[in-house]
Amino acid sequence: MHDALIFTPADIDLSRSPLRATLGAATYVLGAFNPGFTRLPSGNLLMVVRIAEALSEPVVDNHVHAIRWTPAGYVLDAHPLANVDMTDPRQFELRGHPHRMLGLTSLSWLLPVELDPTGRQVVATHYDRAIAPAASYQDYGVEDARISRIGDRWYMTTCSVSAERHSTTLHISDNGLDYRLEGIVLDHQNKDMLLFEGRIDDAYHALTRPLGEVYFAYPPESPYAGGPAINLARSPDALHWRPLGAPGLRARKGSMPAMKIGGGTPPILTPTGWLMLYHGVETREKVGIYRTFWALLDATEPTRILRIEDTTPLLEASPTLTAPIADLLYLPTPVVFTTGIVDAGDHYIVASGEADLACRITHLPKALFA
Repeated sequence: MHDALIFTPADIDLSRSPLRATLGAATYVLGAFNPGFTRLPSGNLLMVVRIAEALSEPVVDNHVHAIRWTPAGYVLDAHPLANVDMTDPRQFELRGHPHRMLGLTSLSWLLPVELDPTGRQVVATHYDRAIAPAASYQDYGVEDARISRIGDRWYMTTCSVSAERHSTTLHISDNGLDYRLEGIVLDHQNKDMLLFEGRIDDAYHALTRPLGEVYFAYPPESPYAGGPAINLARSPDALHWRPLGAPGLRARKGSMPAMKIGGGTPPILTPTGWLMLYHGVETREKVGIYRTFWALLDATEPTRILRIEDTTPLLEASPTLTAPIADLLYLPTPVVFTTGIVDAGDHYIVASGEADLACRITHLPKALFA
């Protein structure tokens, strides 16, 4: 089975970063990970990689700095060090606010990276097609692309981060490589919106995972653990979404991902139903352990779950793969975050983010899903 890191921070040329034109401060690549994934008309594969670009010296004169986009260029915001909690390496928390208030230690933009048809080799890095913040609702970055090909178009959801809102945005492409921003499609924090790769009853469908400040308890005898869950929504045009009333996937008591679950790959249609890979989180330290699991949804009624595999992970983080770049690791727990899947005949090609650091390509035999 092929399983390798295909793209790492060392592969980024920061002189071609969208930030470089207006940001004078020195930066480095914190991570190149969580790629949107699809096949192009040429047969080549495309990853749209999240590049988390961080300040080389975020703390200066007893202030921690965050990068922010403005229409005039990128600027730095300074926050007094005495008022922040920096125990999470990916962000800092501002004290003294009535609501939990975060700042980011990096700003993310998206880089299209073209692979050969097997996903084993990079053939082009498209800096000229990079996707960077372009509106005030993206002033702290664009994150975590997920790509679905539906008919002759490609639909890419992204997370747009700002002080205004934490929203889901949609990009559309007619060739799989050049994307145009259509705007906000979900106006609340929902980091895992994925469109099904095909319509059901001539309507678009999507997995969603809305987050909130509080969750209500299931009855003691319920098999479900409560907390963040994977829901479904339906749309006539991929722009206006209505949640479905029936519940989707929920974390189950006693399972490995009982802390939290969320969408991973866009559901693809197989002879037995919609196959979806999703992530599950086990409670451990600040971040938790992320693994990949899978489920099968009914082809015509996707709220009906035909099978859920949440006891044995499909993918786990691999220290062997990250050993050559172990000096760059910054998360305290193992993380694999699967974000894309492509049919390759007798196997699937799966793209993941490894350790919030690099892109991983794995070939999985279809027999694993029998």
